[in-house]
Amino acid sequence: MDYMITTERLTKKYKNFTSVSHVSLHVRKGSIYGFLGPNGAGKSTTMKMLLGLTAPTEGSFTIDGKHFPADRMRILKEVGSFIESPSFYANLTGRENLDIIRRILGLPESAVEDALDLVGLTEFGNRLAKKYSLGMKQRLGLAGALLGRPPILILDEPTNGLDPAGIHEIRSLVKSLPDLYDCTILLSSHMLSEIELIADDIGILNHGRLLFEGSLDDLRQSALQSGFAADNLEEMFLSMVEEDNRSRKQRAHL
Repeated sequence: MDYMITTERLTKKYKNFTSVSHVSLHVRKGSIYGFLGPNGAGKSTTMKMLLGLTAPTEGSFTIDGKHFPADRMRILKEVGSFIESPSFYANLTGRENLDIIRRILGLPESAVEDALDLVGLTEFGNRLAKKYSLGMKQRLGLAGALLGRPPILILDEPTNGLDPAGIHEIRSLVKSLPDLYDCTILLSSHMLSEIELIADDIGILNHGRLLFEGSLDDLRQSALQSGFAADNLEEMFLSMVEEDNRSRKQRAHL
């Protein structure tokens, strides 16, 4: 199996709190991997470790055959990221905002037009960022991640706060990207219904622990074996998380 991202017992501790606990992920090359879990499960912390924004307490990871921390700078050159709500210079146009990122990355000028085109913002490139709708701001954030067409995208809740039309728009865009230019996407969400429509594989995180990793069909099989209804994946996901929460409480009382 050709994996683009692997983590080995990745862990992040803050004094008495463990945000991520011994997580081992396997993201296949060219796939969309849905990283799923309730708010506060540790998804963003895991993504920040992969981006070098916070250091792991234990464990290791490899991205495109490159090992952290030895290859940190080479890894970052291959990864486009969208973490939380992206911020922009309100009084600059969308095109000017992207051009700042382009220059930092040392990319050719054509990269800006290419990214605007990929997210469907070419005709709005000269509009001030403060006049963008929330959906357009999310698309501009994605354009920033797509500058230079990096082989790996790490997207943290890119549909957060959008209305149904905006969610559909961003979902369709993200789903098209691996075929458009052969990239691999790690995408987080707290909604399985969202992930179900877009992901090839999923990992379910709860309280920093990986409860499940595999395809949606694997999840259905796992649900049946655990006595859950397999016809509603959202209910099954919630049941899985609740079951883990119950067992955690029981262990805490022992």
